[in-house]
Amino acid sequence: MTREDTIKILSVLRGAYPAFYRDITKQEAESTITLWASMFDEEPYDLVGAAVKAFISGDAKGFPPAIGQIKERIRQITKTEEMTEQEAWAYVSKALRKSTYYSREEFEKLPPEVQAVVHDPEQLRQWAMCEGDEVETVIASNFMRSFRAKQKANKEYMALPSSVKQFMITEGYQTNSGTDGLVRLFGGGNSEGGSTCYGLNSGNQGRDELWEVEGTSSAYGD
Repeated sequence: MTREDTIKILSVLRGAYPAFYRDITKQEAESTITLWASMFDEEPYDLVGAAVKAFISGDAKGFPPAIGQIKERIRQITKTEEMTEQEAWAYVSKALRKSTYYSREEFEKLPPEVQAVVHDPEQLRQWAMCEGDEVETVIASNFMRSFRAKQKANKEYMALPSSVKQFMITEGYQTNSGTDGLVRLFGGGNSEGGSTCYGLNSGNQGRDELWEVEGTSSAYGD
């Protein structure tokens, strides 16, 4: 969305909330335009406009939206059917049946979003050698918790403006995925030690603990 598009969007908000914008100064208006333009530089004008109208039509409090509220409306409008943590675990559970000897082949069959949580074929092999009760209780619980937090972190990354994403790349915070970048940016670390039947690969425990934090409190205040 261009700066000119941003002015059109803010004009709609000014018309919907005249009392709020009545006493705004020229400098405040310029700052608001610049901020909104930078935060929505990747979204098309029509999509942002639809999100703003959706917010206004459902607003019963009479206050203009924060940027994060419009980002959330955009996510709702563009939302596709997402895999649940139960569905993700079903893929893993099926893969474990043959992973004692064919972990690499089974890992390659997993959807990418499931692979991102399992991490590697060796993890599948180690889980496959665990007791059945442990697999379907502790391991399943840990996996689903991490999968859910991973999905949330992905959403937060996709909502970031391009300038922040570029900063993460430039400063080396982003690796193969946006989520990995968020983990590194907020201090997640790997711990040493062998794998265990009681959770995800211990080489990623610091990362999974951080996901749990991200799953309860957004780093960006959305």
